[in-house]
Amino acid sequence: MAGNGVDLLCLGEGLVEFNQGAPGGAYLQGFGGDASNVAVAAARLGLRVGMVSAVGGDAFGDLLLEMWRAEGVADTHVRRFEQRPTGLYFVTHGPEGHAFTYRRTGSAASRYGPGDLPRAALHATRALHVSAISQAISPSACDAVFAAIDMVRAAGGLISYDTNLRLELWPLARARAIVQASVAQADVVLPGLEDARRLTGLEAPEAIAERFLELGAGCVALTLGREGALYADASGVTHVAPHRVEVVDATGAGDAFDGAFLAARLNGADGPSATRFANAAAALSVRGYGAVAPLPQRSDVETLLACRGEESL
Repeated sequence: MAGNGVDLLCLGEGLVEFNQGAPGGAYLQGFGGDASNVAVAAARLGLRVGMVSAVGGDAFGDLLLEMWRAEGVADTHVRRFEQRPTGLYFVTHGPEGHAFTYRRTGSAASRYGPGDLPRAALHATRALHVSAISQAISPSACDAVFAAIDMVRAAGGLISYDTNLRLELWPLARARAIVQASVAQADVVLPGLEDARRLTGLEAPEAIAERFLELGAGCVALTLGREGALYADASGVTHVAPHRVEVVDATGAGDAFDGAFLAARLNGADGPSATRFANAAAALSVRGYGAVAPLPQRSDVETLLACRGEESL
């Protein structure tokens, strides 16, 4: 039975971020990659977290390793592919919100495959978090995700899956097929509303959650942006109201939600309580620039919950 390793392993690509602090402004160096963001978010909230990934033999790989260590995220299972680059991305801001430009073709993480997986660690972890982006960056990375899911499930660990959709990485038909197969094996499914609408062809949040449950998900925590969040499992649906905050940059808000939900759930919270906790963490994460820098500490989340009269965990 899983439980002798870290609480959570996050499998996916870490990226170095260059975020335009304001339209026409200078770029601020930070970090991103959805799996990495989830790892940092969960670590800041008290979980024992490790990354399963690969970085290149370059200065950007050094930066990622230094960041993970500083955040308390174990890098024991991060491979170093010396002849490959570390992925980068750029964030610009305008009237329609933020936009992303990636430089990740041929990245070290995209060359990751099933043979690179840390089998003993996967058998020992309490939970594994993966996403559709982890699968979309290459066929070998997709195979690694499915192999890791099999290992963790066989050992009794929990599978967390974010349906994060990036159509520049793969066509919608393939994304739908892979996401459906993954949802069927997931204990926790963590979609965003707009991505989920494209993946399912459905509009209503309740219908989307029901669809994922029909596919085999154990539970669904669906983020609704400015409308808050929705939690659904076999016992019913819970709506969670939004927190009204000034939005500076929504980069990584969904990842903040994921990391907080898993931190709460693995510490014993029920689904609705974990969703309320994650909803507050996501609200706090949009108040600064970048994916990682604004991720909150537990005390920040507890303070926001207390302001609305909600119980902390």
